[in-house]
Amino acid sequence: MTATYDFEAGQGETFDRTVTWEINDVPVNLTGYTARMQIRKTHRSTSPLVSLTQASGLTLGGSAGTIQIVISATATAALTAGRYVYDLELVSAGGVVTRVLKGSIEFTPEVTR
Repeated sequence: MTATYDFEAGQGETFDRTVTWEINDVPVNLTGYTARMQIRKTHRSTSPLVSLTQASGLTLGGSAGTIQIVISATATAALTAGRYVYDLELVSAGGVVTRVLKGSIEFTPEVTR
């Protein structure tokens, strides 16, 4: 079952959150998994505004089941303030794709620039 969580972040600040994938309150061992996440204006938008992978923005914590999500201050500053949608998928070594997290992310306007 996919968890739903809504985030809030400020334009121009580094977004840095860590989540844990658990099944029955036990962290899933993410060794051998890859991760991907996209943020889009709407579910039907053709192009992502932000696209994260393990090479850029996502870090998996192995047996701890953690997933660190980082979006740079430069990237958040480039986004128009507003509410967007996202999802986070994990891909097992065997190629099974699991969407573990979905929801909205709201970027609030930056005052100090």
